[in-house]
Amino acid sequence: MRARLWKPLKNDIVQCGLCNHFCVIKPGKRGKCGVRQNMGGTLHTLNYDKVAALGLDPVEKKPLYHFHPGTSTFSLATMGCNMGCLFCQNASLSQPPREGRAPDGQSISPSALVSQALEHGAHSISYTYSEPTIFFELMQDTARLAVDMGLKNIIVSNGFMSRECLDELGPVIHAANIDLKSFNEDFYKHQCSARLSPVLENLVHIVKLGWWLEVTTLLIPGLNDETEELKSMARFIANELGPHVPWHLSRFHPDHLLRDRPATGVGSLETARSIGTEAGLHYVYIGNVPGSEYAKTLCPTCGAVIMDRMGFATAPPDTKNGTCIHCGNKVDGTGLP
Repeated sequence: MRARLWKPLKNDIVQCGLCNHFCVIKPGKRGKCGVRQNMGGTLHTLNYDKVAALGLDPVEKKPLYHFHPGTSTFSLATMGCNMGCLFCQNASLSQPPREGRAPDGQSISPSALVSQALEHGAHSISYTYSEPTIFFELMQDTARLAVDMGLKNIIVSNGFMSRECLDELGPVIHAANIDLKSFNEDFYKHQCSARLSPVLENLVHIVKLGWWLEVTTLLIPGLNDETEELKSMARFIANELGPHVPWHLSRFHPDHLLRDRPATGVGSLETARSIGTEAGLHYVYIGNVPGSEYAKTLCPTCGAVIMDRMGFATAPPDTKNGTCIHCGNKVDGTGLP
């Protein structure tokens, strides 16, 4: 299928405008994501009809803790990614096209995806598991139909898309969880084959677009868990995105090409959480630690537990019209009862 967001150059060369790699692609070649190919001077997407993963998830699994809590979301992905993170937790899905393999998957139309979401009683559709930027055309077409049918749309992304891509999605996406993998350009370069600055710029722009935003950081021992880096990250979230933006600190487990590091210690996660709260963030969570008390949502005003969680299950929130039933003050989020 003919791709969107690209421009022709000389001699049948094209430049992709989908993400911040802005790949210049010669005839017959693919971009860094491995799923966009120059065919005779026209850029084509190779994964539009290659849905490789489907699932019905709690929205909390994205993780989104403040966006219609307690509802289910119909999740989908194709193969591919525009980053090459050495620690990728979904490498079997995201990395094969970057290694030259053709993307696998089943042909499911956008209308069929929306129909399945409705049949399963989902409240929303999530573009997730791999990197939704690289299946932009499928995501955009599905999201438009979803809106028409009263469904919400969610992206779970590394945040490396182009500004044009974000603006194209602006009217049809309602919430996003974006990975802020580090606050260090060297980390992004050597661990992810990408850059930090476009991610920061996109986070600020997402706030301007009006999407509900939550941020996730996978805390990797010895790579992105230094105190000063975490303080800088927390200040950025609080000052540039807003203290109401939830920050999810996720426990690392050795995976993919990064197996020489231990799993993140719970103490390190709790220290990082303290850094976030000291920076003024209202909601800082610890993930991948079953039973952690820091998966609960506390009222930022009175400190009462207003959303209690066990795993990805959320008890009915102690809110009324989006306010804490204990003190009457506003609780940040979308779709709170």
